[in-house]
Amino acid sequence: MPLLTIDRACLAFGHVALLDKAALQVDSGERLGLIGRNGTGKSSLLKALAGLAKFDDGELWREPGLRVAYVEQEPEFVVGASVFDAVATGAGAVSQLLADYHHAVQKVGAGGTAELDHLHALQTELEAHDGWRLNMRVEQMLSRLRLDAEARVETLSGGGRKRVALARALVGEPDLLLLDEPTNHLDVDGILWLEELLLDYAGAVMVITHDRAFLDRVATRIVELDRGRLTSFPGRYADYQARKEYMLNEEALANARADKLLAQEEIWIRKGVEARRTRAVGRIKRLEQLRGERAVRRDQLGKVELRLARGDESGKLVAELEDVAKSFGDRVIVRNFSCRIQRGDKIGLIGPNGTGKTTLLRLILGELEPDAGKVRLGTKLEVAYFDQFRSQLDPEATLAEVISPGSDYVDIAGSRKHVIGYLEDFLFAPARARSPVKSLSGGERARLLLARLFARPANVLVLDEPTNDLDIETLELLEDLLQDYAGTVFLVSHDRAFLDNVVTQSIVSEGEGEWKEYVGGYSDWLRQKPQLDAPTAVEKVGTGGTAAKPKPAAEPKAAKLSFKEKRELEQLPDQIASLEAEQVQLQGKLADPDFYLGAAESIKATQTRLSALDGEIEAALVRWEALESRQQ
Repeated sequence: MPLLTIDRACLAFGHVALLDKAALQVDSGERLGLIGRNGTGKSSLLKALAGLAKFDDGELWREPGLRVAYVEQEPEFVVGASVFDAVATGAGAVSQLLADYHHAVQKVGAGGTAELDHLHALQTELEAHDGWRLNMRVEQMLSRLRLDAEARVETLSGGGRKRVALARALVGEPDLLLLDEPTNHLDVDGILWLEELLLDYAGAVMVITHDRAFLDRVATRIVELDRGRLTSFPGRYADYQARKEYMLNEEALANARADKLLAQEEIWIRKGVEARRTRAVGRIKRLEQLRGERAVRRDQLGKVELRLARGDESGKLVAELEDVAKSFGDRVIVRNFSCRIQRGDKIGLIGPNGTGKTTLLRLILGELEPDAGKVRLGTKLEVAYFDQFRSQLDPEATLAEVISPGSDYVDIAGSRKHVIGYLEDFLFAPARARSPVKSLSGGERARLLLARLFARPANVLVLDEPTNDLDIETLELLEDLLQDYAGTVFLVSHDRAFLDNVVTQSIVSEGEGEWKEYVGGYSDWLRQKPQLDAPTAVEKVGTGGTAAKPKPAAEPKAAKLSFKEKRELEQLPDQIASLEAEQVQLQGKLADPDFYLGAAESIKATQTRLSALDGEIEAALVRWEALESRQQ
């Protein structure tokens, strides 16, 4: 059942059309992931759906009585408000009444008759406005989101304020929940908690996020905003990737064919005499049509060009810590931690907010003296920082001044480049080179900081939450750059997919100042952690009352592959490639709206076959891995 639809929606700022006759339908109970490049208009679309902005043209229909709640990227609250007051504002007209009653309850213990009379009057008014149900709803949200009702909102961390904003939105029991970058400032535990919250949520959800693992877990449909159009892709983010690649290839082929035909017709029209004959009038009209289609075509935007100016090679040893400890007052941040970091290591620091990841990083880099233990640093270290709060950026400075103060050129990987051309590599138009930093969006500031970072020679990169605000395409390009980077990387991030794709080892907070090293990224840590936490042996009590030691199990010998299994192993890669090619072909069919005009039996058969292919590919991969490991 549709809750909301938009049709032929248009929205533009300046000469850029953010929405160009876009259409979308949101159905009850579905969870939509809205993706697209920074600056394409995703937040503007959400604001229009929430009723905080209007389309320039087109139609927006909402189901009568539809309740919509919008959680913006950087939530705003009344200065000095308590958490209870902030959450209660989501209850609508009775929010002030709920806040007054809550504060009256706090005061009544120390008050007299006047306070009791005031409390009684508030209780009577609450009954008249169905306030008890709403008050219970506020209390439930505070408990469920683990929030302190009396805390002041401004004293909370970014993750805490995000929880307050979510609680405020959920109190009103909205039919449609709109979330703009809800995972920003949340640690991994907070993101996992939000995933469970949305999976259990009865209403519809539309969320802007660049967290690919979050999208894969939560979304039932991916909606992409690309060049003013909204395109829907049923299923998870992984399904979207396969279908999008096919669509872009088809679009490129179609554009190439149209451009070739246009070039041929342009050559013909310039011959002059032949084109003026009466029988060529139709051909001239077709040429005019081709010119018009080419003029309005919006080609795919260019990609960010990421190149890193790597400094001189550091020594083989970057840092060595031996029984290092650090405390602030009674709070232990690091307890007897030892590690050795060498050139080329890519280290991920994982842990909840407030556990001391930044403190440990400063200890490793020698910026902070330990209370106990030794820290030995390597030689020729050139460190570059990416700050999650973008504090390195002067809001009044121009983009060109940020990149290359006092000069019009930057040296990148041994070549000299003009600062305007360098900014174009990061998708900043030449006209914006003299614009102030304060005019940029969050994603644009992140790109600018990357541009500044990569313009300085360094052999040690420290990236503190670099994934916040960056679009998925830029994230993937940054992953590729870091994978090929020959220097050392320290990465603080709550983006699980980014950690998995970049880091070679992880340093994880185990609580109470304990830190441990694990090989691999976030998923590797999860796989290792249960084994390390599990008991090593189960004691069995014998008749004499002593614990019998379990006998060590004999290690099975791996059987050699038979001739038939060797042949199977050789054929499996081709078999998997064939199945994946069939999968891409079927996904392309299902992505074509014209396909659904055919017979229902054919559509159902295609969908059934596509579902079966997932299982067949997975089974083939498992079999391939098993045979490969036995052969080795």
